Amino acid sequence: MKISIVLANAYGMGGTIRTVFNLASGLAERHDVEIVSLIQHRKAPFFAVPEGVTLTTLAPSRGWAARPRQSLLARWRECRPSTVVPTSEAKRNGAFSGRTEHALRRCLRSSDADVVIGTRPGINLLLAKWAPKRILTIGQEHVHLGGHKKDVRAAVKRLYPELDGLAVLTETDRAAYREFLPVDDDWTATMPNALPPGNYPRSTLENPIIVAAGRLSKIKQYPKLLRAFAAVAEEHPEWRLRIYGGGHTKDSLLDVVHRLGLANHVAVMGRTKDLAGELAKASILAVSSRAEGFGMTIIEGFAVGIPAVSFDCPHGPREIITHGRDGLLVPHQDVDALADGLLRLVENPEERAAMGAAAVAAAAERYQLQPIVRRWEEYLTARLAARRTARLEVGT
Repeated sequence: MKISIVLANAYGMGGTIRTVFNLASGLAERHDVEIVSLIQHRKAPFFAVPEGVTLTTLAPSRGWAARPRQSLLARWRECRPSTVVPTSEAKRNGAFSGRTEHALRRCLRSSDADVVIGTRPGINLLLAKWAPKRILTIGQEHVHLGGHKKDVRAAVKRLYPELDGLAVLTETDRAAYREFLPVDDDWTATMPNALPPGNYPRSTLENPIIVAAGRLSKIKQYPKLLRAFAAVAEEHPEWRLRIYGGGHTKDSLLDVVHRLGLANHVAVMGRTKDLAGELAKASILAVSSRAEGFGMTIIEGFAVGIPAVSFDCPHGPREIITHGRDGLLVPHQDVDALADGLLRLVENPEERAAMGAAAVAAAAERYQLQPIVRRWEEYLTARLAARRTARLEVGT
């Protein structure tokens, strides 16, 4: 098959981009794979384009100093809103405009791909509206259904059934979409993110370091993590917290660090290209999110052998962490419970070691790339067959 995967901006450094590049690398071993980026804001992608994968860019970003001179028509389209993408989705992601919608329509009309996969609601909606019927269109969701704004959910309800299928990250979200949309059970599939292949370092589980990772945004609720960690620092002042990620809330987060008197215990480390290496320096992973589409950081922590202590938030952590075996799930939004969970693993190195070993086994058993690529291949083959059958039934 020739497979095109459409990203809003393949040049950024977000989790969706990283996991899509990983999937593309696995699919490229047996298929012709192209990544299509709606926009471009730098000369080279933050993550290396996988070997055997083609990268196609449709439009340079506004405000990019190095972008070529644009035609008057292109600049006019750039100022126009998309006719399909809801307002809240367009505001949340700056890749959507009349220009990128027009460019994607042209790309789809000329594409020789057998399958086109979208990677967020705005792209999925554009595929549902504009993709030629000869192309199998598959939406992919990295945010659970309940995490979308009202206008996005309305557009999803109206247009997603025009897609040939939808892949989501968790069984919980699959059940939600099956109830929300008038589609057959086989139309949706659960496709967890896979670990990038390679040799992972192994934590000794002896360093007095707790780690958290993810974009510095409100949904990660790092101030709550800081409050929970304050209880750890009070009882065990040798322990440190490291937070990896970039984002606009860094200054306010540092204000909380100082207000809680944790300046000597907490470091906001910024972005890293070697997250696995940094996770391996720690002994516990902390997850304080209000919601998680999946929880990629958890399985990367598992791969290096560190157990996780997480709020039991929607949707990913409860499908990844086996409570008491490879980590701890604590009541959602209960900061004291999060503190108690962290203290439990800080104060019990033998339990920490047992959970770390179980975490490595869980990562190896459930999240290796090739088995998940095979699931994708089986799903795409089944959806192609279902479409052929449907066309025969209506005589087309």
